[in-house]
Amino acid sequence: MKGPSGVPWTGRRRMAAVAATVLLACSPGPLSAAAVQVGLEVVEADHGGPLQGKKVGLVVTPGSVTADGRHSIDVLRKAGVNVVRLFAHERALRTRTAVWDRVAQNLDGTPFLGRPEAESAGRRVDADTRLPIVDLGSAKLTVEDVRDLDAIVFDLQDPGVRFFTVMGRLQQSMETAADAGIEFVVLDRPNPLGGDLVEGPEREAGPTVRAVLTNLAPGPLVHGLTTGEMAQLIRSRLGKPLRLTVLPMKGWKRNMTWTDTGRPWPSIAPNLRSPEAALVYPGLGLLEATNVSEGRGTDQPFLLFGAPWLEAGKLPSVSATGFTIEPTRFTPRASAFAVNPKHKDVECGGARVSVRDPDAGHPYEFGVQLLRFLTGQKGFAWSGPTALDDLVGTARLRKALDAGESPAQILAADTPAIEKFRKDRAKFLLY
Repeated sequence: MKGPSGVPWTGRRRMAAVAATVLLACSPGPLSAAAVQVGLEVVEADHGGPLQGKKVGLVVTPGSVTADGRHSIDVLRKAGVNVVRLFAHERALRTRTAVWDRVAQNLDGTPFLGRPEAESAGRRVDADTRLPIVDLGSAKLTVEDVRDLDAIVFDLQDPGVRFFTVMGRLQQSMETAADAGIEFVVLDRPNPLGGDLVEGPEREAGPTVRAVLTNLAPGPLVHGLTTGEMAQLIRSRLGKPLRLTVLPMKGWKRNMTWTDTGRPWPSIAPNLRSPEAALVYPGLGLLEATNVSEGRGTDQPFLLFGAPWLEAGKLPSVSATGFTIEPTRFTPRASAFAVNPKHKDVECGGARVSVRDPDAGHPYEFGVQLLRFLTGQKGFAWSGPTALDDLVGTARLRKALDAGESPAQILAADTPAIEKFRKDRAKFLLY
């Protein structure tokens, strides 16, 4: 199978040690047409399995689907699971909308970093099932939201990098389940970056950086865990008892990137539209904290970057191992998926990023090199004084860039914590 550049996508072959116990495995069932069967499909094959007889609330988005596009809500209900309430992560349930994009990106073009608790009260009903929906912004589920449930079922697809907010939602939801004394169930899904790649800083402890969904989860920025594995790690650090059940995948291996799974790319976000974009996202996603366009408002978000003050022919002097950078010009336009993109209706000079070799690519390293280049360009600015800190969970990266440190120095500072994390995470690995 080949990626958009025509190069075979063979997946990462740097195998990690696997030492973990799956908390609950459903009975064997036939695999779907995809090479990898996600937790949702395993539960379906087991006719609801361990969810039978329980009143559950379901945490979902439009990307919570089977390989053939059936939504988790409908699959579980048809399997006989008593779904009584829906929790819409980032306020999206079945379809991608401009409202969802406003959550991911504020109307002034700055990245979404959370909403006040008071704004989480919006409630509606699913038109297909008439089930009540709790719309979630940055506010965590409350005990009142789940008090009458037997379990929270979590079925979100994460792209493999902390600032996407799925892992932050996972931590918040687990805390609520623990406080309510109910079970927490994860329907596991693949890490699109594979299970071997680990990059970036851990979140700073203490009050130095404010806690928002983009930085809540533990571990380095690119963590190399599936949702179920991250749930086991989070439970170990909760400091309170929690009944956790992980319903694992079948067929997934740590050296698989998304294309290796044989699964179609789900609608996990309006502006993360392909496996190729997911492989670049941990790097270009850092531009959310800057005045440089990350491609929103074009047909290639997170594969394009640029600004009106950036010369298209002046490519960044980065060592883009695994990636190809080609000069281009583009003009961001408002759309249903980008209501007010940066530099709307203004032509930008910049580049198109392609994945040449997913085995060799280190997207966060590429992003740091790109920031190093951009911060030296006339016209560059941060979108806010702490925007990057909120995104990555530490002020160290911004301070290092402002101080003129090289990418090698910045990356070296993360190495000890990454090595420790690799050892610590071993007991939570399921695959």
